[in-house]
Amino acid sequence: MVFSSAAFLFVFLPIVIGLYYLPIFRKNDRKNFRYKNLILCLSSLLFYAWGEPVYILLMLLSIVFNYFVGIDIEENVLDEKKKKTALLLGVGFNIFALGFFKYSGFIVSSFGGLFGAELEYSPLPLPIGISFYTFQIMSYIIDVYYGTVKAQRKLLPFMTYISMFPQLIAGPIVQYSDIEEQLQERKVNVEKFAAGVIFFIRGLGKKVLFANTIGSVYTEITSGDIGKASVVTAWFGIICYTLQIYFDFSGYSDMAVGLGKMFGFNFCKNFDLPYIATSITDFWRRWHISLSSWFRDYVYIPLGGNRVSRGRHILNILIVWSLTGLWHGAAWNFVAWGAFYGILLILEKYFFKNIIEKTPMFLRHVITLVVVMLGWVLFSSNTLTDALTYMGSMFGTAGNVFFDSTAKYLVSTHIFPVVFMSLSAFGAFSNLPRTKNFKVNVIVLCAGYIIIFCLCVIYLISETYNPFLYFRF
Repeated sequence: MVFSSAAFLFVFLPIVIGLYYLPIFRKNDRKNFRYKNLILCLSSLLFYAWGEPVYILLMLLSIVFNYFVGIDIEENVLDEKKKKTALLLGVGFNIFALGFFKYSGFIVSSFGGLFGAELEYSPLPLPIGISFYTFQIMSYIIDVYYGTVKAQRKLLPFMTYISMFPQLIAGPIVQYSDIEEQLQERKVNVEKFAAGVIFFIRGLGKKVLFANTIGSVYTEITSGDIGKASVVTAWFGIICYTLQIYFDFSGYSDMAVGLGKMFGFNFCKNFDLPYIATSITDFWRRWHISLSSWFRDYVYIPLGGNRVSRGRHILNILIVWSLTGLWHGAAWNFVAWGAFYGILLILEKYFFKNIIEKTPMFLRHVITLVVVMLGWVLFSSNTLTDALTYMGSMFGTAGNVFFDSTAKYLVSTHIFPVVFMSLSAFGAFSNLPRTKNFKVNVIVLCAGYIIIFCLCVIYLISETYNPFLYFRF
């Protein structure tokens, strides 16, 4: 089940909200929040079991195991050896579970390719959201180890934290320290619920009206012989994909933040207009912020960060970004994508820093966008060979024509939505003018979001193209 589906919008979510807000206990009674956590936890387990019911056992095993690991770490706070053993056991279990289900096929095929043998294996279906909830679990037990948070002694709040469906399948990756207190008591009122509805509809509009609409262009282009595509066709295709993945992923993040508010939680912002970035460093401060923060806090800084020699710092960056690439997918093109950004960040910091600072802001912005689009070619391709073939068409290395009838058709039929979405991605509509009359502003705002929601529903009913790019992670 995904957020942008009729089953979720008109069956699952209304029922969960209805049960969640039943006036069983007094408003400020702690029993009220225990009840709400129970409803949220049970509905989240149902949500997770919707696609692959068997994997609910894996999630429950991870939850229970790490619940006791956290307690064991805290109880051995004065015994460093036992505390470290418990941490290593917990981290090892989580990495093994993630590696087995996500990377076993990649390891087998890579091993076979290395020795020129074709090893047969049956690929396992990837448990939904395993990359996200595994990282959340590991951040929890690591924080308990360092004393940043206290171990959660009650199983229900811990289960709620790990399984919470609003951010389970697409993030943001919520660290336990951010919502530790909210699991026990949180503000639930009409104003916060209304803000959550606005966030959710905004994200739904991004996903359904923008990402789905423009994503079909890239799908159409890559379904043919991309090696023979014209230069303009190839560039136009990756521009469309650049817009699609932003509106797809940021849309889901907005929906997650909105759902969180509807249930009384405050989740961190995951995107901050990444396409207005003027460097790759700036881009990764704006794109998938929760993932960048996780790798910074739990990999980069423990490795020494930038408080080491230049050679070690360069190695730290390469390690972090290779792991970032692997986190996104079990394929060499993802490893290459991560290494691509690692190398670019090293070049920015140590070789081109002075040049970048002297470059006009507009030119820095254009260069950053072009580099990011080249990165998306690596990211979106099935193999490294496919990625290189696509890049070859972008630069005409195989004798590709510059412009043809396909390019003319695609550009002429999609140029206006591409321009409009580009302006939106650049934040052109972030601060729309308002009148001085508060009631008028409220009426206009409500009417606007009602229209957006209705358009989304019409699209979902009438169209079948509704992919979610980050669903496989």
